[in-house]
Amino acid sequence: MARTGRPRGFDRDAAIEGAMRLFWHHGYDGTSLDRLRRGMGGISSASFYAAFGSKAALYREALDRYLASHGRVVAPLHDESLPPRERIFETLKRSARMQADTTHPTGCLVTLSALLGGDEDDAVRALTAKERASNRNRIRRCVEQAVTAGELSGLTNVEGLASLLDGILLGLSIQARDGVPSQVLTAAIETADALWNANRAR
Repeated sequence: MARTGRPRGFDRDAAIEGAMRLFWHHGYDGTSLDRLRRGMGGISSASFYAAFGSKAALYREALDRYLASHGRVVAPLHDESLPPRERIFETLKRSARMQADTTHPTGCLVTLSALLGGDEDDAVRALTAKERASNRNRIRRCVEQAVTAGELSGLTNVEGLASLLDGILLGLSIQARDGVPSQVLTAAIETADALWNANRAR
């Protein structure tokens, strides 16, 4: 007889954790309902929808789980008690270490998991786009504050430097997924730090 319900002992919390890792590794589009169900012990489609409502709703829960755990590497960007430079470069260093860690999927779920897909996935892509925009705006704010405080030269191209640093944060995901070692990612961050120092006020 075919299984029609949730397996005995279904653990919703563990299911969300597993879904987070699947979305992180395969992306939203590449994580099929069948793959999700198999990862939950082979629950039926009816049980899946009863538990989570939809694939998109489960993705939202998985994204929240990621942001509250692995995604905390960007926490320094939110810490106004830190100097602007430290907020940026501590975030980059933490991100590099986390994203190159092979004990979980490499790269960043926010960057990798919802970049592609059909029009029906627009709402899902908007979730991660919002997070990326928040990081971008906070990096820009750090650069602006550094200029205002006299740490960086008033001639600094704020938009250009902020865009470069944001590009490094995003690029860590692709390079980590391609297997670039953590020490190489760290060397790239140190090079960006040297560029920051080159823009210091004289």
